[in-house]
Amino acid sequence: MRIAVIGSGYVGLVVGACLAESGNDVVSADIDEGKVARLNRGEIPIYEPGLEPLIRNNLQAGRIRYTTDVAEAVRASDIVFIAVGTPPGEDGSADLKHVLAVSATIGQAANGEKIVITKSTVPVGTARRVRQEIERYTDHPVHVCSNPEFLKEGAAVDDFMKPDRVVLGVDSEHAAEVLADLYAPFVRTGASIMIMDVPSAEITKYAANAMLATRISFMNAVAQLCEVAGADVDSVRRGIGSDARIGSSFLFPGVGYGGSCFPKDVKALVRTMEEMGADASVLRAVESVNEGQKRLLLDRLVRRLGEDLSGRTIAIWGLAFKPNTDDMREAPSIVTIEGLLDRGARVVAHDPVAMDEARHVFGDRIGYARSNYEALEGADALVIHTEWQPYRRPDFARMLHAMAHPIVLDGRNLWEPEDMIELGFEYTCVGRSAGRAGRPV
Repeated sequence: MRIAVIGSGYVGLVVGACLAESGNDVVSADIDEGKVARLNRGEIPIYEPGLEPLIRNNLQAGRIRYTTDVAEAVRASDIVFIAVGTPPGEDGSADLKHVLAVSATIGQAANGEKIVITKSTVPVGTARRVRQEIERYTDHPVHVCSNPEFLKEGAAVDDFMKPDRVVLGVDSEHAAEVLADLYAPFVRTGASIMIMDVPSAEITKYAANAMLATRISFMNAVAQLCEVAGADVDSVRRGIGSDARIGSSFLFPGVGYGGSCFPKDVKALVRTMEEMGADASVLRAVESVNEGQKRLLLDRLVRRLGEDLSGRTIAIWGLAFKPNTDDMREAPSIVTIEGLLDRGARVVAHDPVAMDEARHVFGDRIGYARSNYEALEGADALVIHTEWQPYRRPDFARMLHAMAHPIVLDGRNLWEPEDMIELGFEYTCVGRSAGRAGRPV
């Protein structure tokens, strides 16, 4: 099939490469000339495992190309995916200006019947607005559909190639048949293609992310209770997760969710619900718990070392909001580091892949260590934000030798509290017993 993907951000890059890999002729359009030039050389602007070789292979095979000419991409294709950004506005609602601008270009460039698919995360009713914008400029038949993405950063290629399900919100039998055929190669192992009306598909995306965010905030609230009651949140997590009605996914407590999806999508769904007269109180509570959780490690460190951190060196392990990505959007590490800097601390950070992104965020206000052990040299405390695999089994003796004071605040529960205490650390995690706290340093 001849496919255009408009927008070469995170979603657009993955969608275009994976559809090309299944044999389609894909043209990906973006107005950023520098990005397009890099992509045509096989260089990708994000860190996503498996994506760069996929793009390079399909460039060499001639199944994908990148262009700045959006109109030309539309004219060359029968199916057009809209995958541009929908950043939150000041009121939390999704900003659709880029989606609607692309819609206008599609209408102006249309040279025949088109199937237009919103792949961007958009509020319910967006497809109707996209159709209206396209039909202002063309009389050619257009089918406007919703095909929400469910890609996890760090596993996006596998998620697309082996999806749990494919959700298609369609407005015609023709669109349903074409899109089912398009996705057939990806569901051969039994994943379902779920065909529904367009508004239902639009809500499905937001509801899915909001449910996952709710589970995270719920477990973080339970972790607070466990700490007060002297319970172990890991035992509680396993106890409730073994219930088939609940399951174990997204029940790990920590320092809150971040990234490009959950914070933005929860805010946008709250706004949509309020505009339509639905009760958004549950999701407002989810947001409130998450904002408090992002401050957890900073608040604990201040209680331990004092409000004035001048002369203190704090090591940070993990900057990205989750492992296997360099994405720092809404990352809890930003809240901690900014709070430390405000209090006069010297911050030295390490992350396996997000160091360049961190330089864009912090500049020269913090130090950047070449290894996680280098970050510990002379540190008064270690704060862990991201559960990267190399952090899970470190050389603890080396850590003790490097640190000025063996204080560890673990926001991802990487280690057993009893083991850390026995090794000689003052160890605090989330929802589990802390050890050896309170000695002046």
